[in-house]
This record gives sequence, C-alpha cells and structure tokens, in this order.
Amino acid sequence: MIDILNEIARARREVSDGAEVKTIVVSRRYDAAVEDVWDACTDAERIGRWFLPVTGDLRLGGHFQLKGNAGGEILRCEPPHLLKVSWVMGEAPGLSEVEVRLTAEDGDATHFELRHTAQVPPEMWSHYGPGAVGIGWDLAVLGLGLYLAGGSISDPDAWQHTDEARRYMTASGKAWGETFQAAGAPPERVADVVAHTLAFYIPESPEKE
Repeated sequence: MIDILNEIARARREVSDGAEVKTIVVSRRYDAAVEDVWDACTDAERIGRWFLPVTGDLRLGGHFQLKGNAGGEILRCEPPHLLKVSWVMGEAPGLSEVEVRLTAEDGDATHFELRHTAQVPPEMWSHYGPGAVGIGWDLAVLGLGLYLAGGSISDPDAWQHTDEARRYMTASGKAWGETFQAAGAPPERVADVVAHTLAFYIPESPEKE
C-alpha cells in the first residue's frame, strides 16, 4: 500500500508559463547514492523495472525509444549528474526536451530534479495546463522512488485502474493545479484545467479521492 499523500508531498513542483515555451519541474529527495540513482536512470535494463522498456543506442548522440511512449536523442550525458534528451511523441513538431539533474546530499542521498521544456499548442495548454504531462512525471517519480527503496508496482497497467492509482493521480492533478495557480493562473482557469486533466487520466470518476 502506497502512502499517497506522503509521496505527493515529497515532491516539489514548478511551472513556467511562457508565451510559447512551457516548463514544468518536479524534484524530490531519494535515499540512495547519486551513482545508484544515475544508473537506475540510464541503464536500459533498470529503466524497464520502474518506468518503461527502452531500446536504442543509450550514449551521447544516440537515439532511444520508450515502448509506447516518447523517443529522442541523447543531447547531454555527464555522469552521474546531468542527462538531457529530446522528447518526441509521434509527429509532434517543435521543441521538447527533458533534463534530469542529480545532486549528492548528506546521508548518502540524492536530490533529483526533472525539467521538461516544450513548445505546447495553445489549445492543449489552455485545456489541460501543466497536469497533462505533470501527472505522468509524478507517476515516473513514484516508480523510481519505489524501485530505489526495493519495491515496485508489480503490474503498472493493472495498477492504473485501482482506487490507489486514482487517488494518486487525483492528488497529483490537484498539486499541479496549485502550482499553476502559484505561477499566476487565475483560480477559475486552474479549476477547468484540473477537471479536464483528471477526466483524461481518470475518466470513470475525475473527482474521486
């Protein structure tokens, strides 16, 4: 059983709502050495344990493809602290990059920061806001945390239909809404984008706790 509220609270979120380019940031502390976190984020076999199966040439300048998800090019690779990749879904044009920064902390821990910067179609941003990708990254951050602590979600596809998953995604969507409002979005707009995002992720009951 996952402590949903604790997992959501352990992460910090930021939103930069530029005219054309949007950035979301999610960060948290992991109780694992920076070298271990780096390896978990860059080794193909380990990535598949907590995120998605990945194929490709996983080195600087190489290309990767996540099963059923994004692919791209490895733009920067500075072990064990910095990884930057392009992040392309299908034929989507324009800038889309993901950067992961790892910083060693006292007590053999690691500060993890993920920054996703992209040109987002205005109609998509106005309808969904930052939660459209933010919930997905919160799920990834949860998976990595469970994995580094020696656990896992045994069947992620089945888990996403459980009450536990719905509670997590609902809490995540609301957390991104609060972050969006803190970045200057009006409360009415925040309420709309959170409702739309949760209806997408949890179509059965978007407001279910």
